[in-house]
Parts: sequence; structure tokens; C-alpha cells
Amino acid sequence: MFRSFFPNPRLFFPSVLLALLAAVALWYLGADGWGAVIGLPNPPADTPPVIGLGYFLTPDFLWFYIYAALWVAGVSAAWMILAPHPWQWWAIPGSALIIFSDYFSVQATVDLNNWQRPFFDAIQKALDGGQGVTAGDLYQMLWIWFQIALVWMVVYILTRFFTSHYVFRWRTAMNDYYMSYWPHARQIEGAAQRVQEDTARFASIMEDLGVSMVDSVITLFAFLPVLAGLSHFVTTLPVVGPIAEPLLVAAIFWSLFGTILLAVAGIRLPGLAFANQRTEAAYRKELVYGEDDPSRAHPLTVRELYGSLRTSYFRYFFHFAYFNVFRGFYIQADNVFANIMLIPTIVAGKISFGVMQQILTAFGQVTGSFQYLVGSWTTIIELLSIHKRLRGFEKAFEGASPSK
Repeated sequence: MFRSFFPNPRLFFPSVLLALLAAVALWYLGADGWGAVIGLPNPPADTPPVIGLGYFLTPDFLWFYIYAALWVAGVSAAWMILAPHPWQWWAIPGSALIIFSDYFSVQATVDLNNWQRPFFDAIQKALDGGQGVTAGDLYQMLWIWFQIALVWMVVYILTRFFTSHYVFRWRTAMNDYYMSYWPHARQIEGAAQRVQEDTARFASIMEDLGVSMVDSVITLFAFLPVLAGLSHFVTTLPVVGPIAEPLLVAAIFWSLFGTILLAVAGIRLPGLAFANQRTEAAYRKELVYGEDDPSRAHPLTVRELYGSLRTSYFRYFFHFAYFNVFRGFYIQADNVFANIMLIPTIVAGKISFGVMQQILTAFGQVTGSFQYLVGSWTTIIELLSIHKRLRGFEKAFEGASPSK
């Protein structure tokens, strides 16, 4: 699955992770200010955020683009020289491009979050009968929103288009790898299904699940500072009382609670899903043999196999039912959790309507990122099941020589 597309996966992924951690650490240890050397200094700490398209062209952003490009070029060149691979351009720079474009989309969301405060504060002022807010002011703010949203939409479409090609190349690499072992692999039960159906499902799930995982991680890094900056508006939480960084504490606690809750509730589901696939395979195998051999697929045999299939699925349905009980409860509670946390602050009149909207959006982005497993659990279960089948398929012909 991985060696067909990535160079030496056992070393590649740890090395890329270490390079990423080093780049992030160096950035926060002072590299973010190195842009001043080439005329791209950081703005003063008390500078209000730029809102609109100019947000993406500030000197600190331009320096970040250059910094990221230099790291990607260095890592790509090192691997291409030390471990050449047929798919290296898609696997290394291609992966980096997806991550960067997703980062850009998340920053557009941050820009929209910054836009919310002045817009909703203006609405609140207008509704209170305040002077100085005209229809033209609100239309101008909505025009800025449209520009940001348009940038987000264009980047989103291009990212998904490129990702579709990227994942299909990955599937092609897997297909070529398996077919190079076909004289040995064809003797394994279900070989055709592994090569065609499972690789297609693997590619499809990785396209959706992989992009959403990258998006969750980047969103978390982008919005944690935003939420931390908004924490000074909130000093007290219900029940808990005054604490330091209340919004961050509440977001992390609630997200970890949901993740652990659903991980425990659904711990048996991947194994049960894999068992369903095994019973399906046994049933399908008997039917296929029965197409050519009248002595196979006897009604009693088919009834017994289908009975095992039904038992396996009913067991899966039962465990999924109580998993959905916990998931449904958590999702509904999540819809109002942030509002509950803000009630003491709202009643005390310490925040404006615009700040409240900004906090709710940032809080939702952070908890949504932390809750990646909560929202993707059923898809992860399917991916784990496919991974087990493909890994078992690969082990069955490991050690054999590929055909020429």
C-alpha cells in the first residue's frame, strides 16, 4: 500500500515528521522574524489583523511562503537523490502541495473569523439605533466577505481536483505493484477483489479521510492562537469558575471527552467489520464455484453460509446501535456546549455580539479539529478493515520475486 508510492516508507514518514517538527520549532524559536532581512518584517504585536485579501499578502505571510518552500525543496531533493522512486514527484512535492493548499484554505477561514467581529458589532450597533452605521457600510463588509469566500472556494476546488489525481496515482502505483507479483498473487483467494475493489476503496477513503485529517491538524494549529487570544474576554466558566485560558481548557476538555467516549464505545467495531468481510468472502466464494460446478453452492451449504453472514451482521448492528447512542448524545450536546460556556460572560455584559460570534466560530473550529475521530469513526473502521485485507494479501506473496 505504501511502498508502492512512497520511497522507503519506514524511513520516509519518520524523517518527514522530524523535518516538519524541526521546521515548526525553528519558526517559533525565531525564524518567523528572519524575513526582516529581506524586507518582510513581522508586524508589531498590538497590530490589529488585516481583514480581506490583504491578509494573505502581509509581509509575515510572504516570508512564511518562502520559508515553507525552502524546507519542502530541501526534503524533496534529499529523498530524490538518496532514494529515487518512480512516483517521487507525486509522493513528496505533491503531498506538500496538498498540505500547503489546505493550510491556505484554513487561513481563509481565519480571515473570515476576523471579519465577523466588525461586521456583527456593526449590526448590533445598528439594531440598537446607533448612529454612524449605514447600509453602505454593511454592503462593503459583505463585499469583503465575498472576496474571502471566493478565494476559499477557488483554492478548495483546485485542492480537491489535485487530490483526486494524487490519490488515483497512488491507486495506480498499488495496482502496478500488485500486478508485478501477479503470477504468485493470483493463487491467493480473492486476489482479483483485493487488486481491483480494495485498492479502489482504499483510494476513495484516503481521498476523503486523508484530506479531512490534514485539514483538522492545520485548523487546530491555526485556530488555537485565535482562541487563546479571545480567552481574555472570558474569565469564568459555569461550575468551574475563574481559571486561566478558560476557552482553551474548555475546548480541549470537551474534545478529549468526546474522543475517548466514542473510542471506547466503538472499540469492537473494526474487528466486527472485518469479520463481516470474511463471511461475505466465504459466501461469495461458494456462489462463484457454484456457477461452474453443480455440486457446489448446495442449498443447505448456502443457507448455512448465509446464516453465518446474518449472525455476523446482526452482531455488528447491535454494537453499532449502542455506539450511535453515545455518538448522538455527544453530537447534540456539542451543538450547545460553547453557548453554555459563555453564559456567565454574556450575562455580565463583557462581550459584544461580534466578539461572541468570533468566539463561537473559533471554539467550533478547535473542537471540530480535536473531534476528528468522532466525525470520522465509521470511515476509519472501514479503512482499517481494508488495510487488514490488503496487508494480509501482501504478506501472502512477500518474499516472492516480482515478474518482469
